[in-house]
Formats: sequence, structure tokens, C-alpha cells
Amino acid sequence: MLTVLELIGIAAFAASGAVAAVRARLDVFGVIVLALTTALGGGLIRDILLGVRPPSALVTWPYLAVAGGTGLIVFWFHPTVEKLRRSVLLLDAVGLGLFVTAGTSTALSLGAPPYAACLVGMTTGIGGGALRDVLLREIPLVLRREIYAVAALGGAMIVALGNWLKLPAGPVAILGSVLIVGVRVIALWRKWNAPIAKKLDG
Repeated sequence: MLTVLELIGIAAFAASGAVAAVRARLDVFGVIVLALTTALGGGLIRDILLGVRPPSALVTWPYLAVAGGTGLIVFWFHPTVEKLRRSVLLLDAVGLGLFVTAGTSTALSLGAPPYAACLVGMTTGIGGGALRDVLLREIPLVLRREIYAVAALGGAMIVALGNWLKLPAGPVAILGSVLIVGVRVIALWRKWNAPIAKKLDG
């Protein structure tokens, strides 16, 4: 079940990257590259930071197949995917929750201190989207709109706290994922954004 949920998250992230690529008028190769980058970029960054070699995304073929296949589907059927935007956003929230808690748990299991594990977990969740926006020459969405990185960090902190208190890893990971998904869904529904600095005069 966990593997299935991870693949759903990968597909959701890949779809968001592919949709952004279609909107930017990239060709089919560019759409697939953006899908792969968005879906697997966070995991690659996590493994590089933790010294995991080779990165799991490069040796687990279903991850590559699902991400690349989703990119192709979006390329050919993007008008239909655009109509399912709310469903894609919900799946994206689920993927974020799973990736953040899995990344945090992985970091803790490899001996990272709690604060570092939280940062690694957050990066696992938001890294792919940030790379996507950089490739499209945009300010990363996680830095300028909606409650995204903050939700990811909150879920990672739940996992780290549960590990410190020696609580069962499974229920703690589920709680962290539910927190992330819940905050993301409410933020999208209520159009919440983190505070920004007031506009400078002149």
C-alpha cells in the first residue's frame, strides 16, 4: 500500500511538472524532462544530501516509468488534465505528505540529527517543484505562494518529535502526512499565503 501511495504521489508531481511544461510551450522531450524533474528531484536531492549512492530514484524503475509515462499522458491529453486540476492538486498534497514524512524518516534512520532530518524531509517534498520552476526561469512557487514549504516543515517536525519520543514510526508518519495534506487543502481552499514584506516606496 505504501508503494502504491508513493507512486500516486510521483504521478501527481509529474503531472504538475508536465502541465507547467505544456503551458510554457515546451516540446514533448521538455514535458517529460519537467515531469521527471518535478517527481524525482526532491528524492535525488535527499539521497545526495544523505550520501545514498546510487540515488534510489535512478535504480527503482517503476518511479522512472510512472513519472515519464505521466508526462506523456499529460502531453497528449493536457486539455482533460487541466479540467481535473483540483484532483491533481489534491494528489499533489498527498504526494507532498508522503514524500516529506518518508524523507524525514529516512534521514533519521541514517543517523541525521532531528533538525537536519526536518530540513531533508522538507527538501524531499518541495525540491522537485523548486527545480521545475528554476528550469522554467520562474521564482519557485514554494517561496512566493500558498502554504507549501511551511506545511512540509510542520509535518517533518511531527516525525522528528515522534522519533525523539520513541513513538511508533508508522502512526507518527501517518499523523505527519495528514497534517501536511490538511494544511495544504485548507490553504488552497481559503487561498492562504505566508506573509510578505510591504512594498518598498519608489
